[in-house]
Amino acid sequence: MEPEFEMRTWLRRIRGAVGIGLTWAIGWGLAVVLMGMTTILLPGTGLEVIFEAADDELLPMMVVPAFVTGLVFSTVLGIVGRRRRFDELSLPQFAAWGAIGGLLLSLIPAGVVAWGEGSLPEAAAIVGPVTLLSSVSATVSLALARGAGDRDSLQAGTELAGARLTNE
Repeated sequence: MEPEFEMRTWLRRIRGAVGIGLTWAIGWGLAVVLMGMTTILLPGTGLEVIFEAADDELLPMMVVPAFVTGLVFSTVLGIVGRRRRFDELSLPQFAAWGAIGGLLLSLIPAGVVAWGEGSLPEAAAIVGPVTLLSSVSATVSLALARGAGDRDSLQAGTELAGARLTNE
């Protein structure tokens, strides 16, 4: 492989990982905003308690982990889904790979607890929501990628029939 080709391949992968991370951050941020709107539009739902406790802190608390989890997911996807086309991948596979990304990110709070800082209940409270949101985000990512692929294939014709996640 030529060094220039290899460098372009790596730059494209990095750009894709950052794109997934940003997409997930925007999605999780919108979810936080919508939950906040729910407390305003639907008073008495019980969600007020969540937003009174962490009104200004919840958005950054969700967006930053979303970005990092998107990066981790794209790495997992690059490893396990390397030689497959989007139409060969199932939504449950993507959901599982997203959950793996969330679990891997959840190792950070577990490591903090093992180091002697923080508490086990706080770390455990992070694992479930991050894993669930990562799984949902991965599933939505595949659905969006398939939708974009369908639109591109309609415009490009049959040239994209063999499109894969990587050049290989």
